[in-house]
Amino acid sequence: MNGEWLPQFLQFLFSGITVGAAYALAALGFTLIYNASNVINFAQGEFIMLGGMLTVFFLQAGLPMPLAVLLAIFIPALVGILIEKLAIEPAKNAEVTTLIIITIGAALVIRGVVQIFLGKGTHSFPAFSGSEPIAIAGATLLPQSLWVLGVAALVVAALGWFFSRTLMGKAILATSYNRLAAQLVGINTSRVLFISYALSGALGAIGGILLTPLTLTSYDVGIMLGLKGFVAAVVGGLGSGLGAVVGGLLVGIIEAMGAGYISSAYKDAIPFVMILIILFFMPRGLFGGKVTDRV
Repeated sequence: MNGEWLPQFLQFLFSGITVGAAYALAALGFTLIYNASNVINFAQGEFIMLGGMLTVFFLQAGLPMPLAVLLAIFIPALVGILIEKLAIEPAKNAEVTTLIIITIGAALVIRGVVQIFLGKGTHSFPAFSGSEPIAIAGATLLPQSLWVLGVAALVVAALGWFFSRTLMGKAILATSYNRLAAQLVGINTSRVLFISYALSGALGAIGGILLTPLTLTSYDVGIMLGLKGFVAAVVGGLGSGLGAVVGGLLVGIIEAMGAGYISSAYKDAIPFVMILIILFFMPRGLFGGKVTDRV
């Protein structure tokens, strides 16, 4: 019995890290928009859903996988831009409650459109490189999990390069620190928002595409995935990129461990219990994101 704990623990750990990487991408999407505009985009989960559902649609239409994936990333990025231009920008001086309702309304619209045109069914598509599990110390790891972890790591590295090496990345950072000061030195903050919402949509879509071969997708999966991404962002420290990554992995691992060792019935409740505990002791999250009155 004593020798059986390690394979079981590793199995739960692999599962947690895999889904946690997707939560981290969603959390980075929340963080990008929060830093650029101090707004929480509760439509972030729908970008995740769109990534998976659009890939399924394009594959069924006969497109090759690479093209289907590219289109399934591009379209949510475009949807993010449309949300910013048509909904957020006209109401940028509105009250917090109004902005929350606007983003929730955008999520409902996206979900409704997908339900009408792509249906209510549950879908999936083949893993990128087969489904033969890899044995590690008695536990198994699916090749798709390696894709999730590898692509998520590449995205995080690419974002790090983008923010530290490019003018637009530095403009987004400057806007996140002080929007008025950024405007005074000539930074086009409207363009910053444009890019931030596009990146946020693309990040969510990438997470949805990577997860779909493992967890399936449907028109309503974005609700819970988006909420867990938000939990990850808050746990890590809202506004912190590093916090988003760490928070996502932490939420995924604790969720998997709780489901495995306690009960899978509590799987979806565990992240929300976790956010209450962490914020009770660390109100700014693990990495102390900036404080603002917009939530």
